[in-house]
Amino acid sequence: LLAFSHCRDVVVAVSKAGGMGVFGAASLPPERLEEELAWIDAHIGGLPYGVDLIVPNSFAGKGEAPSALPKVPDSHKQFAAELLGKFDVDAAGLDAAAEARQSFGENLREDGAAKLLEVAFRHPIRLIANALGVPPQLMLDLGKRHNVPVAALVGTRDHALAQVRAGVDILVVAGGEAGGHCGEVATMVLVPEVAAAVEAVGATTPILAAGGIVTGRQMAAAMAMGAHGAWCGSVWLT
Repeated sequence: LLAFSHCRDVVVAVSKAGGMGVFGAASLPPERLEEELAWIDAHIGGLPYGVDLIVPNSFAGKGEAPSALPKVPDSHKQFAAELLGKFDVDAAGLDAAAEARQSFGENLREDGAAKLLEVAFRHPIRLIANALGVPPQLMLDLGKRHNVPVAALVGTRDHALAQVRAGVDILVVAGGEAGGHCGEVATMVLVPEVAAAVEAVGATTPILAAGGIVTGRQMAAAMAMGAHGAWCGSVWLT
């Protein structure tokens, strides 16, 4: 059981419970990632954990000079504030959090991601994951150099086979139910389809099922469909 979370406390708690926490680092500048991973190292007791980035193969504006993310319209801010107020959610600090996420656009680019990878591999991570597309060659090379498995999220059978050809070590097969989905195929359809496709090409790449998995029964069902484990994200928000 792998737990994707932006919360360092969750990463530590899951690893201590016998699973493996994976820290979502895509929105952090390198100096903040260093702080977070140093905290994890100090509290996790030598247990394994991983780091997750987002380095897409292509996106609008890739190759162009980085620019700031567009400002959120005031009308949307008002809508969000009213929605949070309706459910008594404290909105203090949201503007500061939004400003902190301005580094996200930079981190999507390979040069920005390289800075995060440099930080991540200074720590005793046991997994590095790319959440969108085939990982950049630098990530694959660093994984091999440091003996750290490289995982990649996939949302279709073709995605999975492309990752296998690229030499990715672990496939996170994310159905459309996943909060961080990268396709529209349902988990119950996608997991066995990918498992069969990987087997058909003679590969032995492990599969982690993701999307709508909250209970032990659902994890067991995913493994019955050909997965070797589960990758969960949204459940940790609770």
